[in-house]
Amino acid sequence: MHETDSELEELQALLDVSLAGSTAHLRSIVKPGERTIPARQLTEVLTGMCTLALSTVTARGEPRIGGVDGHFLHGKWIFGTSTTAAKAVHLRTRPAVSAAHMRGESLGVFTHGAARILNPPDAPADPGWPETLAYLTTHYGESPTNWGDVAYYRLDPHWMIVYTFDPKDITPA
Repeated sequence: MHETDSELEELQALLDVSLAGSTAHLRSIVKPGERTIPARQLTEVLTGMCTLALSTVTARGEPRIGGVDGHFLHGKWIFGTSTTAAKAVHLRTRPAVSAAHMRGESLGVFTHGAARILNPPDAPADPGWPETLAYLTTHYGESPTNWGDVAYYRLDPHWMIVYTFDPKDITPA
């Protein structure tokens, strides 16, 4: 778990506001206290690499979905891709993304927001990039910057919902 108390409070507020503002249909499925988990438990569950289905938007407004390695750090998803990948091309001009992490029927984390590049090739890195790079290097056993032109992004969420069938049965990845 990498989150501060302040980050946990911010994440919990986002989860609460997102669920409260959702449709009646979604609230009939994701029931507070029954079919969801609090921010602290979520950060304890989303450890290591979590595969994300990430959706970007083409210049014609068409959705595109692909898989990425997701890492949940400081209450937000971090993901990377080649700078020549279609998703990186989309994100340069249209940073709106949706991401889903699902573990069968036991857990679903659904997020909408904007992707912000952490290590742009032609500008200063995000202030959080050194810590993120150190985490990624430890996780992968080498720096992902060794893999060529790789860009890493932080998904700054404006909406996030967590669904779990049984909150007591959720374990770390």
